[in-house]
Amino acid sequence: MKIATYNINGVKARLDNLLQWLKEAAPDICCLQEIKCEDHAFPRGPVEDLGYNLAVHGMKGFHGVAILSKFPMDEVLPRLDGNEQDIQSRYVEAVISTTWGAVRVASLYLPNGNPIGTDKFTYKLDWMRRLITRTKQLMGLEEAFVLAGDYNIIPTEIDARFPEAWVNDALFQPESRALYRELCNLGLTDGFRACAPEPGHYSFWDYQAGAFQKNNGIRIDHLLLSPQATDRLVAAGIDRHVRAWERPSDHVPVWIELRD
Repeated sequence: MKIATYNINGVKARLDNLLQWLKEAAPDICCLQEIKCEDHAFPRGPVEDLGYNLAVHGMKGFHGVAILSKFPMDEVLPRLDGNEQDIQSRYVEAVISTTWGAVRVASLYLPNGNPIGTDKFTYKLDWMRRLITRTKQLMGLEEAFVLAGDYNIIPTEIDARFPEAWVNDALFQPESRALYRELCNLGLTDGFRACAPEPGHYSFWDYQAGAFQKNNGIRIDHLLLSPQATDRLVAAGIDRHVRAWERPSDHVPVWIELRD
């Protein structure tokens, strides 16, 4: 079973690319971020025609997440608890009934946090603490789950082509990375790194200054697995070639495969 995460950077603007990739890669479950539309405006028809069920948590013009699944979904949770005043659509979670049993999957879009020293950075750190709280709850269920999405975190220096260029960015701050480690240390496994520990793998290239052509990238799209999901992990990859398509997102799909 293939589970993927893909920051689409506007689902209506990139619909052709999304459909092309879904046909090519055929993920069983796909977590989307930055759909940038309200729930009712999501282009359901073309996606459902490919055999996917949808759980969408969007908002007008910004952010927004979704889960596409070839299996039925239950217990859909369309927000991250911990701050009733937070209206940004950044988290959706669902229990998915697969051929080998249930797996819980969340699609998340963690705040960018820039500029450092502003409320945006504080919001990023607070959001991460809320995610840690939710993950502790999920760990207590002792079930297979995957937290997939754009974390806006560069975990280590090997996750950036030029780490020195990011030292003043919220994605690479000690506070951000420490909270990411705290999250992982709850017992989660970075699915991609478990299969590909070497440097040189990236999931995001800026649109400016020929970053993709120069491979000046960073790895910020992650799939974190519970121990029960990690036991089934057999492969992982990054579909780098998608970044070379016409009018691409600045992110590319990252995926894992779990054995039945």
